[in-house]
Amino acid sequence: MRKWFEQTENRQPNIVSSRVRLVRNWDQYRFPKSLSPAESEELVKRLEYGLKNLKELDGREYEYAYLEELDELSRRALGERRILNSSILQKKETVGLIVSRDESVSVILNGDDHIRIQFLSPSLQLNELWKMADQMDDYINARFSYAFDEKYGYLTSFPTNMGTGLKACVTLHLPTLSLGKKFPSLLSDMSRFGVSLRGVYGEGSENYGALYEVANQKTLGSTEQEIIDLVYQAAGQLSRQEQQVREKALSNHRLEREDEAYKSYGVLKYARRLSGKDAMIFLSQMMAGADDGILAFKEPCSIYRLMLGIRTANLQKLSHKPLGKEELDVARAAYLRKELPELAG
Repeated sequence: MRKWFEQTENRQPNIVSSRVRLVRNWDQYRFPKSLSPAESEELVKRLEYGLKNLKELDGREYEYAYLEELDELSRRALGERRILNSSILQKKETVGLIVSRDESVSVILNGDDHIRIQFLSPSLQLNELWKMADQMDDYINARFSYAFDEKYGYLTSFPTNMGTGLKACVTLHLPTLSLGKKFPSLLSDMSRFGVSLRGVYGEGSENYGALYEVANQKTLGSTEQEIIDLVYQAAGQLSRQEQQVREKALSNHRLEREDEAYKSYGVLKYARRLSGKDAMIFLSQMMAGADDGILAFKEPCSIYRLMLGIRTANLQKLSHKPLGKEELDVARAAYLRKELPELAG
C-alpha cells in the first residue's frame, strides 16, 4: 500500500502537507508523567483493547505495536515521518502505537497524553482531516470518558494544549519567499494573527529544503472550526505570496531559474555521494522547478517522499545496516539515482 506522502494526485504548488492532531486524556487515570510503570502498562492495554476494532470506523487497516518492541532505528524512522515526536521517542514507559497501513492515521497511547490522534495528508486538506479526526474522537470518547472541564475544555498534560486540544498544521515550500529581506519580519508578524511559522528542518538559512510549518498558537478560546479556518487562511496567504514572488523571479530571470532546476536534477540523478544538506537544497530547487513547469517527469514523482527517504534513519532501514557518515552520503546518492524518474521530453 502506498504511504500518504507517496501520493501525487491533486498536488498544490507550494503546499506540501496538512496535519490535524488531537490530544485527550482518560479521566480514570492521572497524566502519563505521574503514572507508575505498572499503571502505564495497564492504561495502554485497556485503551488498546477498547480500540481493537478501529477498522469498523473507517475501513482502514491498522497495525498495533508497543514502542518498546521496536528497535531504535524503526523508532527514529517513525519520528522522521512525523508519527512520533521527540518526547515520545525518549519515553521508557509503555507506549502503544496504532498506525494505519498508509501512515496517514495514527493513535498514540500514553505518549505526552493518554491519547493522541493524528491525521496527515498531502496538499491543503485541513477541513477534510478535521472531519475524520472529529469522527474518530467521538468513536474513542464513546468508549473512554475524557478529562474535561466546563471552563477550560479538555484537560491535557501541557497547558498550551488545553481547550480544544487541537493542533492544525500545514507544511509549505517557500524557497523564494524565504530568501527575501522581509521574511524574518514576516515570521515574527505571524504571531499577531494567532499562528506560528517555523522551519521544519532548522531555523533561518539553516532550514535546508525551505520547508516551513504554519500552525495555530492557541487551543483555548476558539472553536475547532475557527482554528482550522485560521490556519487554512494563513497557509493560503503564504502560498499566494510565494507564488507571486516566484512568478516575478521567473519572469525576470527565467534562464537562471531553468539552469538552477536542471542542474539540481542532474546532480541528484547522477551524483555518487550527497550530504543531507546538499540533497535537500537540490530537491527544493527541483521541486520549485517542477511546480513552475520548468521540469516535467515521465512518471509521477512525490519530491516530498524523496525528502523523507534521504533522512538518516530511513536510509539506514533501507540499507538494513548501520551506516557511517560517508556511507550515508553514498547511500543517499544511490537512493536518489534509483528513485528519480527520467525527465519528459
